[in-house]
Amino acid sequence: MMAKQFSTRAAIIGTGAFWILIVAAALYARPLLPVDETRYVTVAWEMYLADHWLVPLLNGEPYPHKPPLLFWLIRIGWLVFGVSETWARLVAPLFGLAALGLTGWLGRLLWPGEAGRQAGNVAPLLLLCGAWWMLFATMTFFDLMMASCALLAWIGMALGLHHGRRWTGILITGIAIGLGVLTKGPVILVYALPPALFAPLWASAERRPGWLGWYGGVLLSVAIGAAIGLAWALPAGAAGGPAYEKAILWGQTAGRVEHSFAHRRPVWWYLPLLVPLLFPASLWLSSWRALALWKRPAEPGLRFGLIVSLIGLVVFSLISGKQPHYLLPLMPALMLMVARGLTAEWSVLPRRRDSLLVVVAFALLAVGVVALPVVIGQSPYLAAKLDLPNWALGTNMEIALTLLLAAGLSFWLAGRQRLDAALASVAVPALLLFLGVHLLGFPPGRAAFDLAPAAAVIKQGQDDGRPIAYAGDYAGEYQFLGRLTRPLQEIGGGSEISAWIAAHPNGWVVTRYLEEELDSAPKPVYAQQKRGRIMVIWDAAAIASNPEFFAKLR
Repeated sequence: MMAKQFSTRAAIIGTGAFWILIVAAALYARPLLPVDETRYVTVAWEMYLADHWLVPLLNGEPYPHKPPLLFWLIRIGWLVFGVSETWARLVAPLFGLAALGLTGWLGRLLWPGEAGRQAGNVAPLLLLCGAWWMLFATMTFFDLMMASCALLAWIGMALGLHHGRRWTGILITGIAIGLGVLTKGPVILVYALPPALFAPLWASAERRPGWLGWYGGVLLSVAIGAAIGLAWALPAGAAGGPAYEKAILWGQTAGRVEHSFAHRRPVWWYLPLLVPLLFPASLWLSSWRALALWKRPAEPGLRFGLIVSLIGLVVFSLISGKQPHYLLPLMPALMLMVARGLTAEWSVLPRRRDSLLVVVAFALLAVGVVALPVVIGQSPYLAAKLDLPNWALGTNMEIALTLLLAAGLSFWLAGRQRLDAALASVAVPALLLFLGVHLLGFPPGRAAFDLAPAAAVIKQGQDDGRPIAYAGDYAGEYQFLGRLTRPLQEIGGGSEISAWIAAHPNGWVVTRYLEEELDSAPKPVYAQQKRGRIMVIWDAAAIASNPEFFAKLR
């Protein structure tokens, strides 16, 4: 008999409430984080200021590192609602919400009848309670946008292969590939192509198309996607100049492939990260029992999930530039397999002991929150090795108590012998962890990440007619936050600071230092924490009063 059913209504309400809570907490507690979030919103801001749709801009220059879809959507919202940080920060999370809905739809397409409905109901909640997915579901990044594009491409394939809607599937997959190209470039093919190329391995016995026609359709979908991408890239390249054109047409494709086997990180780098990336589900033994492949028939949906997960993991392991969030678009396929196992006819209901590792993990996290700052504070070696700022070394008993509450709730819920309670035994602790970190743990360090006060000072300087330079590589951290209308000039450190201020006697220079480097510093115009360092604004008087201090800085 099938494990106790998880109703569609409960799934939608539970997952929707979960998403609203984490997004609201993030918007309330966390500012735009430098340097990535501030940079991406700045690009949208500069396109808005310049009334430019084709070429993304950063500090007044073409920005070739990302395609424009995220920036377009932020700008469109600003045209409708007015310029606001809230809308800019909601665009990517809304794609994360869409990805949850698309995951449920894909489950219904991969498995027939009630099996697909149950898998589609459970998988989104499993996905959202993963700590890494939960974090990026609230951030202005591209990876959950890419996950939505990959899911839409897979849905097109499932419609064409299992449901007889060939041309609809080709068109949906092509549009999804095109949107993926406009989101993050041709990397969409790493997610989308494996199930298309290996379709004979997951096609159902009842519906097997002519494979020549299938692969012709795959080529047509890729062509549609390429046409959508080129419809932007060709005119953008012409408008942005030869260097920008080369960067988006070569650097986003062959240029990356050319260096993809340099292995700046080893091939196995992702493997030890899988447990923390999928936490807490990775420590929930029920999820592993649900993946007991030898107990289940060779289902097309299972084979699909294995193709997406394993081939994607292998490809990203071979590519030299590795980041943990590159694996996020693969997670829906994995969680669909887990959800299918949890709700299958032959499945065994989760047991209390299945959650013991989750309970222990949260209890250890609670101990660590209290003990680690004390240990680091009493160990000069660890303090020097980790080089943590003071705000990161506080002992937060409120977070520890929240984590202990999470452990207790997980243990209690796991013993209720119901699928909904078992899922809650993982989801509720994950939610408490997220809320605890944001609402209790983040406030002491907020000043180190909130650059709005510094941006306001820079804005005032520009309004007063001062030229302002940035010493180092400027990532646009202050442009949107200060609503700056002019770029900051990038200069080097050391003698270049004195030389620049000599040429601009009423100018300011923005710099960043370790705290100990400021022991002999003159008085600045403004200073504040910036992550683990100190952001400082100097004027001509400060620089002229102590040229030796600036000359020794690199």
